[in-house]
Amino acid sequence: MTLLQEFGRFIEASYQTSFSALTLHSARRALLDWHGALIAGADTEAASRLREAYGDEFGVGYCSVAGSHKKVFARAAAFMNGTISHIAEFDDIFRDGAYHPACPTISAVLALAESRNDSVEDLLAAIIIGYEVSTRISKVIQPSHYQYFHTTGTVGVFGAAAACAQLLRLNATQACDALATAGTFASGLQQAFRSDSMTKPIHPGHAAEVGLNAALLAQAGMTGTPDLLEGDAGFGAALCENPRWNELFIDLGSSWNIEQMTFKNHGCCGHNFPAIDAVSHLLNEHQIDPEHIQKIRVGGYKATAEVCRYVHPQTPFEAKFSLTYTVSARIILGRVRERAFLEAALANPKIRSMEEKIELSIDPECAAKFPLHRSAKVEIEMNDGSIYTHHQHTRHGDPDEPLSDQELVDKFHELAEPRVGLQIAQALSGELLGESALSVRDLTALWSKMSY
Repeated sequence: MTLLQEFGRFIEASYQTSFSALTLHSARRALLDWHGALIAGADTEAASRLREAYGDEFGVGYCSVAGSHKKVFARAAAFMNGTISHIAEFDDIFRDGAYHPACPTISAVLALAESRNDSVEDLLAAIIIGYEVSTRISKVIQPSHYQYFHTTGTVGVFGAAAACAQLLRLNATQACDALATAGTFASGLQQAFRSDSMTKPIHPGHAAEVGLNAALLAQAGMTGTPDLLEGDAGFGAALCENPRWNELFIDLGSSWNIEQMTFKNHGCCGHNFPAIDAVSHLLNEHQIDPEHIQKIRVGGYKATAEVCRYVHPQTPFEAKFSLTYTVSARIILGRVRERAFLEAALANPKIRSMEEKIELSIDPECAAKFPLHRSAKVEIEMNDGSIYTHHQHTRHGDPDEPLSDQELVDKFHELAEPRVGLQIAQALSGELLGESALSVRDLTALWSKMSY
């Protein structure tokens, strides 16, 4: 039996699975967090250009797109919402796989569920399965895969396909075909987010559309290649070194990775988070006056230096991928949320001055623990010669230091209220974290009236 055939059997068996209250609540947290990221991205220039490019698609179908009151068919909704929900950099993370599962997985299966008018309960079950299949794949191909590829674009196709296969109730063979067809379209190069372009968020949009399309094709009888993952010219051989396929099914069906998600506490690249959190700890612990800081030394891991490399960023994109900027913004502004990436913040002389005091290097201990741990060592030297140090072993928001439900709701409201208003934001957070029995169309009706 091939790996994807085993996943196909797992997906079919899930139709009889009764998920625990914890697992279902974790799925609700993921769905709420995705909505916040989606709404935050809807009024951006990139989202506007995307909707303009798809202008001919609007006015038909049953599916909602963030930022437009007009409906589209499911494939277009999956692509656009998958893209829009990744623009603001607030989407969730599966730490062990260097992967953002929500954008491709939820965007695909929500579009399908809305087109069918499924229940939120059915949607949650599909999300759980999509997360499980894709996060497992993401984990066993790291760390080599992340050297060149954007996991959210590549592995995201499996999350979208698995979730949609589950919602469609495909049999094991069909589910395998869906995963196999999706996998051959896996794509997304890291170079796309090493420059200021709008390409990066398109990766999960493409993955969402590919996964949905693959599931529908499998339902119609289109077959795929069962050994696509482990074959001599397959996914593993092409996109990573020595994938650990022997670990792929450990505890499958008895533990659920959706319970182990990282939810972003800062609105930037997650590789910045350990340093931001370490600086926050030192500022709070020692009541440090920023005016008296002489030097800040940050020891991180390889991805921190390679991905978060901008100094004195000129655009919001560059700022989100700048360790020196985001750490400085935390010191000067108090937090790294949307306000940190406005024009006024980018031009703030205090932030720019603080950047000059920050030195980034690769710490061997932090580097060795990646990707299972995202850590940083920070040393703040004061003008009087005193030095404060902190080793941040994880990120606030990671599974071992999770955001509380209230923190997650507060983050959602901060993103949603300016765009949809207090009443709708409260309705969404209440329905999503409660025991709501809404249909997916009832859910999307709460936010699909916004138009830009």
